[in-house]
Amino acid sequence: MRSKDILLVEDTPGDVRLAHEAIRDAKVRANLHVVGDGVEAMAFLRRQGKYADAARPDLVMLDLTMPKKNGFEVLTEIKADAGLKKIPVIIFSVSKSEGDIRRAYDLQANCYVVKPADLNGLIVVIKAIDDFWLTAATLPEK
Repeated sequence: MRSKDILLVEDTPGDVRLAHEAIRDAKVRANLHVVGDGVEAMAFLRRQGKYADAARPDLVMLDLTMPKKNGFEVLTEIKADAGLKKIPVIIFSVSKSEGDIRRAYDLQANCYVVKPADLNGLIVVIKAIDDFWLTAATLPEK
């Protein structure tokens, strides 16, 4: 079974570090690609500029609050693009706001996950994401 590619769109260095640790500790066979804002996320997904050779991710984990272009804007662009809209997008945010959750699903997010506050909680979430999205779910060919 080949290793999966995950694009993490996250601007907080501590959260990026925790994601790397959680993937390692949960023994998820995935390549984690990280970009720090929404503009970079779209360049990565569209393989533009320095991302011309980027892997097509099997899954996008998208923070909502970011500089340059927020997660809602990125989600809107992904789901409007015929070449990208089939990639599952998990909103991965600290926000528990019902408005944010509804808006994310209205914009066709595949899932909304509230970020756990600690590494152990994050390991549980990452393992669940791996078990469902990267193992059980059948995704379209890249």
